[in-house]
Amino acid sequence: MVRSVFLVGPMGSGKTAVGRQLAERLGLPFADSDAEIEARTGVDVAYIFEREGEAGFRVRERDMIDELTRREGIVLATGGGAILLPENRERLSARGTVVFLDATIEQQLQRTRRGRHRPLLATTDPRARLEELMSVREPLYRSIAAITIRTDGRRLNSVADEIATALSTCSAST
Repeated sequence: MVRSVFLVGPMGSGKTAVGRQLAERLGLPFADSDAEIEARTGVDVAYIFEREGEAGFRVRERDMIDELTRREGIVLATGGGAILLPENRERLSARGTVVFLDATIEQQLQRTRRGRHRPLLATTDPRARLEELMSVREPLYRSIAAITIRTDGRRLNSVADEIATALSTCSAST
């Protein structure tokens, strides 16, 4: 049985796009925790943030990650802040192989500049906000990652191939 693969990393690192490609390569179903929350609630993440605040969203995210990580053999793209709660980090690392998609602040800015659905970037200084988020989150991403892949300036298929190769190396050594 193929172990589940959980993608973590900052917004703009490519978790959803790479996750879809990776799932196709591995012949596994793909899920995105934010998209699943939106499908269940019928509203987007920005609306949940607006109505319930970040804390309310994190509760929904925690429950969704618990549910999704119980599925066997999936590729899951998590939200950038999913690793903030200790129970999420514990579930992700215990129930699958965690891959940290690392991206520079510059790359994150480039990839998120057109997005209107990123409530944490609704600020006058997105760069400062991304730097602040990474200073808190990067050590958490690294703490649970079995594999770290830099995504800056790379094609999706190249990143997905590198992850697939790293996963086969991981499973061969266990």
